[in-house]
Amino acid sequence: MRRAVAALLLLAVPARAANWTVDHAHSRLGFVAQWSGQPFVATFGKWDAKIDFDPANLAQAKADVTIDMSSASSGDPDTDQNLSGPEGFYAAKFPQAHFVATRFRSVANNRYEAAGNLTIHGITRPITLPFTLMITANSAHMTGETTLLRTDFGVGTSQEWTGEKPIAHAVKVTVDLTAARR
Repeated sequence: MRRAVAALLLLAVPARAANWTVDHAHSRLGFVAQWSGQPFVATFGKWDAKIDFDPANLAQAKADVTIDMSSASSGDPDTDQNLSGPEGFYAAKFPQAHFVATRFRSVANNRYEAAGNLTIHGITRPITLPFTLMITANSAHMTGETTLLRTDFGVGTSQEWTGEKPIAHAVKVTVDLTAARR
């Protein structure tokens, strides 16, 4: 009788998704914006992601990503200082961006979408991140990108930056992530 009750209790507990640890040495999080008609590319050097994901159990999948906004780097120190300043990410006042995926769905073989909320500058907006995921044994490689409007998050809103020139409103966020199963 005890075994039957224990088995029923185990069945009542929802299955957890697989837990992953990001390999930062082989992962990249960045963005591309058009500056005077040319691509402006930058990456974030400091960020962390807590990921629970199993393609067979999307209902239990979760992702929570925190980004250090002062770590944005384009390779040009003057540009990077402005990027972290009041007209950019204003990292002194808003040191982190935060993305929490609240729902995942399968689109096709190895293709998914993560829907959730992104907070930048204290402004939260829903976004969807389409991505491709390849899992081999205990290793995963994910690539994805989505486009958002910088002005929706209050980035570059002074008189000089509100227009589409010199920097476009649309910004493509890019993710190339490698992780190991814990």
